[in-house]
Amino acid sequence: MKATILTIGTEILFGSIVNTNAVFLSRRLNELGVDVLRHVTVGDNRGRLLKALGQAYEDCDIVISTGGLGPTEDDLTKETISEFFGRKLQEHPEELEIIRNWFESQGRVMAQNNVKQAWFPEGSEILPNPNGTAPGFYLTDGKRHIYVLPGPPRENVPMFDDHVAPRLSAHEDGYLFYKIIRTTGIGESDLETRLIDLIDGQTDPTIATYAKPFECTFRVASKRPTLKEAQDAVEECMVRIRAIVGDFIYSEDNKDLLEIVMEKLKEKGIKIACAESMTGGMFAKMITDVPGASKVFSRGIVTYSNEAKMSELYVKPETLEKYGAISPQTAEEMVRGLSINSGCRICVAVTGNAGPDADEGKPVGQFFVGLMSGSEVTVKEFRASRNNRNYIREFACYQMVKMVHNALRGID
Repeated sequence: MKATILTIGTEILFGSIVNTNAVFLSRRLNELGVDVLRHVTVGDNRGRLLKALGQAYEDCDIVISTGGLGPTEDDLTKETISEFFGRKLQEHPEELEIIRNWFESQGRVMAQNNVKQAWFPEGSEILPNPNGTAPGFYLTDGKRHIYVLPGPPRENVPMFDDHVAPRLSAHEDGYLFYKIIRTTGIGESDLETRLIDLIDGQTDPTIATYAKPFECTFRVASKRPTLKEAQDAVEECMVRIRAIVGDFIYSEDNKDLLEIVMEKLKEKGIKIACAESMTGGMFAKMITDVPGASKVFSRGIVTYSNEAKMSELYVKPETLEKYGAISPQTAEEMVRGLSINSGCRICVAVTGNAGPDADEGKPVGQFFVGLMSGSEVTVKEFRASRNNRNYIREFACYQMVKMVHNALRGID
């Protein structure tokens, strides 16, 4: 089966909201073995929507549409789909009652324009929406199939999982299984070069590499008659891949590096603290954005000034005078002082120049990360490749996470 994901809403074209539905639907459809050929986004415009539907069915048999099921005049999805399939709209009294009851449960009175949300094309199969006022529907003429879902993700996601995925699974003639592999310390071109013999000779499984900020990922996928056959084919390919680039792989289930670090800290019962200069608290925010961070994160100290480095982290005045704030010596004293303050098993500190101008004669993009694991201190120098303040700070945070990850690998 081949599918088009059709997102409807002028607000997406304006950039007012992010189209997270397309990402979710692509992932789930691929898991179900449905080939997604294209993403299409159109505004709330009848003519453009009719044209998009016609183009979609030129080489696809399934369309998954999201959005445009609201009660306002510009919500034209149902009317346009009805026109495209040559079906009349019909009111469903039972759905109208469900919508009316939903408003009453919220202590509200249903407006008259919500009545249109209970109208559907002839022959539609209603997809219930307990999370909102816009039911979805499924419509087919035997050759073309369309699943029409509401736009808000809190409604879209459960409706797809509860009502669309089971129908698609029942009609699929094969099973797709894939793994997302994440690597660090190797560039995309180098990764592809090392795997080129496997990539050039691929039919099934297939290997595709992708560049992400500061790291590379690749997908290994197989579509076979049974799920076990697909899983076995992917694992057989992974054995060969591990032998070539295994040293660079840190995740085989698409978990990012920070997620893995947090899991390992919890698993080992280790507390972590950080001291930040150039990143101004970004690393601490990354850590505390992860649910359950309170179990492993002790404290984050932002020592932006030299005075703060001396008073909070006991960096010696003579060190700052002789070597400057942007130096391996200062990074080491920052992390040692942090260890004294926090008593944490792992402490990490960063100092550097995020720009836009040279500082203390140090180039933009140069920074030092100090890490203390137990009694052992490691300091590394890094140079960001772009003269962009946000990029440099994000790159520094990534290197801090990476150094913590490496330290945890060495702790029993």
